[in-house]
Amino acid sequence: MNSSLDSTAALLGSSPLLELRGLNHHYGGGLLASPRRQILKDIDLTLYAGEIVALVGESGSGKSTLLKVLARLTQPSSGRIFWKGQDLLTLESSRASLSYRGQVQMVFQDPFASLNPFHTIAYTLKRPLLRQGLATTPAALEARSLELLEAVGLAPAKEYLHKHPHQLSGGQRQRVAIARALTVAPNLVLADEPVSMLDVSIRIGVLNLLDDLRRSRGISVLFVTHDLASARYLADRIVVLYRGEIVEQGPSEEILRAPRHAYTKLLLTAAHHIERPRPQRGS
Repeated sequence: MNSSLDSTAALLGSSPLLELRGLNHHYGGGLLASPRRQILKDIDLTLYAGEIVALVGESGSGKSTLLKVLARLTQPSSGRIFWKGQDLLTLESSRASLSYRGQVQMVFQDPFASLNPFHTIAYTLKRPLLRQGLATTPAALEARSLELLEAVGLAPAKEYLHKHPHQLSGGQRQRVAIARALTVAPNLVLADEPVSMLDVSIRIGVLNLLDDLRRSRGISVLFVTHDLASARYLADRIVVLYRGEIVEQGPSEEILRAPRHAYTKLLLTAAHHIERPRPQRGS
């Protein structure tokens, strides 16, 4: 897949959606006097509107910590985060910071754990719509929920609306999780290993869905994975994270055709090629 949004030059000529500059994060030290461990080291990263960037690295490389920083669940030790040109870390209590939190959504690795098993799919989708005031009447809530389910390939949507998560397959649950992220019309989705717990055939359908949403809605995706095969299939650019540092980044085909860093070469030897069959709706 890994198209470069029709024109890499056009992308680079546009204003970045998200910029990280010299981002660092460490644990320990301070009053607890525990050993200080640096998790992220001088991270510089740029993401453009409508772009899919794969953040690739093994467990412990700092991928999840970086996502927590971007989701504003963890405060970085130092560095700067720019969102649409505004420095979020100097505007923490401002309207700009609150707006950021509404425009950035996460999709988690485990689709079953991320959905409350006691609530129906209807409740899962209607709750954020109500809280954000995006739909208020019962008719509007149901119509918007059905629209979201259709958008993620769960059709006919009425068959899913009143089910519970345990009544769905893993791929269907992940599609519901993506639909929930779409309720607030985000500009950026932080996808944390969203297909790693799915079978290969179902995995491809979810990857295709993320690409379709990018194309139809202009959503940017930061796709976190340990698998270069998935990154190759989906992403416009690949960023390789090793021991908390970005060791290589660039257009996907360029990185995979001629990797420069030894760690990238090691990851590439472990990757298997993913074919692109036509995805089944609702899988």
